[in-house]
Amino acid sequence: MTDLEPLKRDAAARAVALVQDGMVLGLGTGSTAKHFVALLAERVRGGLKVVGVPTSEATRAQAQAEGVPLATLDDEPVLDLTVDGADELDDRLRLIKGGGGALLREKIVAAASRRMIVIADGSKRVATLGRFPLPIEAIPFGLEATRRAVAAALQGQGLPADLRLRTAANGTPFVTDGGHVILDAHLSRIEAPEALAQALVAIPGVVEHGLFLGLATGAILATADGLVELGQV
Repeated sequence: MTDLEPLKRDAAARAVALVQDGMVLGLGTGSTAKHFVALLAERVRGGLKVVGVPTSEATRAQAQAEGVPLATLDDEPVLDLTVDGADELDDRLRLIKGGGGALLREKIVAAASRRMIVIADGSKRVATLGRFPLPIEAIPFGLEATRRAVAAALQGQGLPADLRLRTAANGTPFVTDGGHVILDAHLSRIEAPEALAQALVAIPGVVEHGLFLGLATGAILATADGLVELGQV
C-alpha cells in the first residue's frame, strides 16, 4: 500500500509556498492540513509574519504548540487565504468535507476567505461526488424528527436514505466542537450536489452539511507522479 503521508506533505509544502508575509490565514483540519500547519510553523520560526484562524480545537492546539500566532474571525473577519483538506473533490472543485467533524467551522472560515486552496492526495479526486459519506451536522434536540426530514429530502433527490449517527471510539455519539451531532449519509453518487445542498439547508435542525460548493478556488493534489493543480493556485 502506498504511504500517503509523504504525498500529503508535498501538497502542503506547495501550499505553504503560496503564503506571503502579512497574510491572515484560515488553518484547516485533518491529516493533510496538519502537515500544512507544521510546515507553516517552520516558516514562522524563520521570521514569516502571519496570523492564523483555526477551524477546529485540534488545529488550534497544534498551531499554538508550534508557535503560529492565532486570532478569531471576530478579530479578523476577512481572510486572505484558507488552506484545508477535503474528503472528496471533483474537477469543478466541488468538495465533500467533514470526515473529521469540523465542517461547520471549516465552512464559516472558507466563506470568509478571499481564496481557498484544497490540499490532498490524489486519491481524493473523483469524477462524481458521493463515494465518501456526506456529513450532515445536526442539533441534538429533536434529532429523530430531523433525521426523518433529512431522509425524506434525500429520497426526494432520488438518493438512498442511508443515514448513520456518527459515534466516537467509545460508542457514544460523536459531538462536534459546536456541541452538535453528525449524520453520515451513504449516498454512493451525488449527481446534483447543488440541489441536494439547497434541500438540506432548508431543514430545521440541520446546522450545516459537508458539500462545499463554490468555495474552493484551487486545489493541489499530490500523486505518485507529482503534484497536480486544479483551478487557480
